[in-house]
Amino acid sequence: MLWTVPIALLVLLLLQTQLCVCLRGLRTASSSSSRSHNATQQRLPGAIIIGVRKGGTRALLEMLNLHPGVEVAKAEVHYFNVEEHFQRGLAWYRAQMPFTLPGQLTVEKTPGYFASPQVPVRVWEMNPAVRLLLIVRDPAERLVSDYTQVLHNRVTRHKPYQPLEELLLRQGHIDPAYKALQRSLYHQHLARWLDVFPREQVHVVDGEALIRHPFPELRRAERFLDLPPRIAPSNFYFNTTKGFYCLLSAGGHDKCLDESKGRPHAPLSSQAFRKLCGYFREPNRLFFEMVGRSFSWC
Repeated sequence: MLWTVPIALLVLLLLQTQLCVCLRGLRTASSSSSRSHNATQQRLPGAIIIGVRKGGTRALLEMLNLHPGVEVAKAEVHYFNVEEHFQRGLAWYRAQMPFTLPGQLTVEKTPGYFASPQVPVRVWEMNPAVRLLLIVRDPAERLVSDYTQVLHNRVTRHKPYQPLEELLLRQGHIDPAYKALQRSLYHQHLARWLDVFPREQVHVVDGEALIRHPFPELRRAERFLDLPPRIAPSNFYFNTTKGFYCLLSAGGHDKCLDESKGRPHAPLSSQAFRKLCGYFREPNRLFFEMVGRSFSWC
């Protein structure tokens, strides 16, 4: 019977060795799973700020970026509205996105999307469930701001540019062919988006309200994006020098929009501005009906 003792010890040694191998395997698998779960990667956007140009898209993007569950593309990508970019495919588009953790929301903004006819279908083909944010402001004020930006860029490059009234008026009447005016016909552009996406996937942000009182607009945006409420009134402070709100992150870092924001508008006579307001009256009414709310525009 003495021979059974060595055999029993050998069996126990083999079992112990096998147990160690199994435990090592479990630890490796667990570690690998944990790394995979925590790994950041570039993801296609779950939400896109589609416009409007000179409506406050940059301010909205920076404010949403205060949320710990949001990562934003820092530059305008122009994937869906620039043919050269679109032909590069979704892999190229994804490569323009920030790295995010699982569960974080990727947000991209390109205000040129809103008025580009080909974009709604292209966005839908990428992701029919994507959430769309549209920030709007008084279309007359937006037009003047649009012109002011173009004028500034031309002056910076020492290139001549016509006065606004020469572009806006033809024989004393509003010229409907002026591109900056066409961008302010919100109802026409939104109609194309609503031909593709249901109304509940488009959230309209009041651009003027976002600048005057940011927090309520951001709370509504959080709800639309199904984000837990993390942005607080303490994330904003009024900069008396700049004349608008700046941002304060949870880490205590503050950020103000660059000096091009709040740039003084190019001159436009009060008579021409009144004509512009009259021209937009009916387009604005149609837009109000489409979105189910009204705005205090001229």
